[in-house]
Amino acid sequence: TGEVMGMDRNFARAYAKAQLGAGVRLPSQGTCFISVKDKDKSAVILMAWQLINLGFDIIATAGTASALQEAGVPVRRVNKVHEGQPHIGDAIINGDVQMIINTTASGPAMLKDKFSIRRVALARGVAQYTTIPGARAAIEAIAAMQSGSLEVQSLQRYLKAS
Repeated sequence: TGEVMGMDRNFARAYAKAQLGAGVRLPSQGTCFISVKDKDKSAVILMAWQLINLGFDIIATAGTASALQEAGVPVRRVNKVHEGQPHIGDAIINGDVQMIINTTASGPAMLKDKFSIRRVALARGVAQYTTIPGARAAIEAIAAMQSGSLEVQSLQRYLKAS
């Protein structure tokens, strides 16, 4: 049915393996696009700092960019798709975005933007996360990958070790 599993000595490394097994290319650097609903803005501030510390640049839509700037996070604002070009879809198509955190609110314009972003990101192979826990796990996985290479071991070897 398409499931994959990652096993390692900690969650972050195991999650990195699971993402890779599922065909998700976790970036080690680049630009992360962040656009989150109001209730997620406080949670994403820490994640933005973590990404910056990992070597990422941050771009965000107006509301999210404002919240990040108020917290001192260096961020560049980008238009939503419905706000006109150049917009986030263009940045993804141009290869300027390597990761997406998008927990947008509902509404006709937001829904259209969300699906447009997801479609372009999927076509370009850009890692995208639509929940705060998923984004948090991805950031932990990126940090784990930066701290050392992932080793492949058999299930039998893991079972023998435990």
